[in-house]
Amino acid sequence: MAARMRQSEPSLRPYIATIAGIALFSAMDAAMKGASIATGAYSAYLLRCLIGLAMIAPFWWFSARKWPSRATMKIHLLRGTVVAFMGWTFFFSLVRLPLAEAIALSFISPLIALYLAAILLKEQVERQAIIAALLGLAGVVVIIGGKIGRERMTDDAVIGLAAMMLSALLYAWNLVLQRQQALVARPSEVSTFQNGVVALVLLAGAPFLLKLPEPEVWLHITAGAVLAVGAALCLAWAYARAEAQALVPIEYTGFVWAALFGWIIFDEDVTSTTVMGAMLIVIGCWIATRRRPEQSAL
Repeated sequence: MAARMRQSEPSLRPYIATIAGIALFSAMDAAMKGASIATGAYSAYLLRCLIGLAMIAPFWWFSARKWPSRATMKIHLLRGTVVAFMGWTFFFSLVRLPLAEAIALSFISPLIALYLAAILLKEQVERQAIIAALLGLAGVVVIIGGKIGRERMTDDAVIGLAAMMLSALLYAWNLVLQRQQALVARPSEVSTFQNGVVALVLLAGAPFLLKLPEPEVWLHITAGAVLAVGAALCLAWAYARAEAQALVPIEYTGFVWAALFGWIIFDEDVTSTTVMGAMLIVIGCWIATRRRPEQSAL
């Protein structure tokens, strides 16, 4: 009886893996912010993906020994294309915004994902999702309003904010695809094709945008690649073993990590309005992802 009860209890391992993945991604953001400042967001991101591909592809091939099915490849290609522009706009914004502020704004992605799910998956938008979206919007207004209130908004900051909101929209689409991809591919395959497809998409602009970094910047980019691969493996493993609804709220631990790394590495202060705005967005996302009793019983 005790053994059966233990088997029926939900495992904590997917949650621990998600926390680890978010921590690694936050450390990667810090490494890539430094690299993006030094050599540009496009070059840093493209080179990071190429290094990541070289690291993970041999491991995937020797363990799988087969090419993905056509249906799985479609998912890889779609998510990789979305992630290419999501990452580029995100790192572009990191050059122009404090790390914690950028991460806080990105938290609106799960709310956008609810409406994308309604459009793409024909799910009904419920009242709690509308309330959550309003709270998320209020959080964004608080963060941006606080930024306007404490400093003159430069053109660079406005462009950074616009890039972050575009990245958040693409990240929401990525969340819709992430669970679907994790169910049909192993973590090493997910990481291999994510890095590979992103690199292929970005290579189209290489003749016009690629700038080779100074030797010391390669260390930041390589560290970013190692951290990104580790994070992708952790999250792919976790999302294959637990519902996205249960794991998405853990994304919000990224704010704590971003605030810590931004303070240690870039000497960035976390303002009270950023914290307040992040809390409003997190509360909105918690309301949106909370199950009703009748849903939990299904």
